[in-house]
Amino acid sequence: MRGIENFEKLRDEATEWRRYLHANPELDYDVYDTANFVAEKLASFGINHIETGIAQTGVVAVIQGNLGDGPTIGLRADMDALPILEASGKPWASKTPGKMHACGHDGHTAMLLAAAKYLAETRNFKGAVALIFQPAEEDGRGAEKMVQEGIMDRFGISKVFGMHNYPGLEVGKFSICSGPIQAGLDEFDITVRGKGGHAATPHKNIDPIVIGAQIVLGLQTLVSRNTDPQEALVISVTKIHAGEAYNIIPQHAVICGTVRTLSPALRDFAEKGIFEAAQGIAGGFGADINFAYRRLEPVTVNHEAETKIAVDAARDLVGHGSVNDLIKPGMGSEDFAYMLEARPGSYIFLGNGPTASVHNPEYDFNDDALPYGVGYWVNLVERVLAP
Repeated sequence: MRGIENFEKLRDEATEWRRYLHANPELDYDVYDTANFVAEKLASFGINHIETGIAQTGVVAVIQGNLGDGPTIGLRADMDALPILEASGKPWASKTPGKMHACGHDGHTAMLLAAAKYLAETRNFKGAVALIFQPAEEDGRGAEKMVQEGIMDRFGISKVFGMHNYPGLEVGKFSICSGPIQAGLDEFDITVRGKGGHAATPHKNIDPIVIGAQIVLGLQTLVSRNTDPQEALVISVTKIHAGEAYNIIPQHAVICGTVRTLSPALRDFAEKGIFEAAQGIAGGFGADINFAYRRLEPVTVNHEAETKIAVDAARDLVGHGSVNDLIKPGMGSEDFAYMLEARPGSYIFLGNGPTASVHNPEYDFNDDALPYGVGYWVNLVERVLAP
């Protein structure tokens, strides 16, 4: 396996690609220019098997190794940006106001491109590598759509691996754990149907705002008093809409929020519990509700054997002490979960240094991290596909 010094030569080129992508962000599935950039670079590396237009703008390229027959593994990078006005002040800041790479997908794409260039030149592995460049991670559905369009069977992928930068973790370090590593994500909408009227005569009305306030408070007990304190459940009310005038009690109030958990069973509990709590509180005040619950990304679950492989590949690159394989799972969500439901694999965090957090207008991917991401991908391939 190879140490970091083997990948420093790719730093300048990967930095150039990364900064170009950062300056030209695109959203969701509309990453046409990004996908074209990726496909052109892959072709320039001498990769002949490149397929585009998967899940609208996704790209998959296959590199065959020189060491004989073997399985195919998938490496995934996300390509889309966020609808945020950038405030980084960098020379390569977004050229499109209201769009920016605030989550580091520009870095993820550049690292996988650089790894592709290295692997296409060396081909020091058996079997094949499928490079997956995915749109619409921030939409939460891009990975699911690529899986639904059959990439795992179409390219014969037996294992799949993902990586994401981590602000606050020192450059040159990695973090991972086996089992759940990122939370599942759901959304809910509660519409409280009351009886509107004049604000001067509340006794003649059924006030959906007061009822809604009771529901918001009541939902907190689902976590604090109805969930095992050693289990992870987060219920966050993030939107409340009601009323248009100072002197009118409205007919309706709408409460919206998210549910995050590391347990599929707790997703079931939350959906049932939120509905029953809202219905019971509203009913006690003479109102009723409409309830909608949408399951979005599932829990991101790292498979044990593949996580050990990922840990070993990272430690080959940076040493034993620079890889933490026992991190606590995070409550953010990640649509790579769909790929891990389809195939065994793992998802690892790469140190981005003391930068602003992701989804922050001042965030920027740390180019010093690029060689580490490239080296991890190469070591992973050469370890999994060793002859």
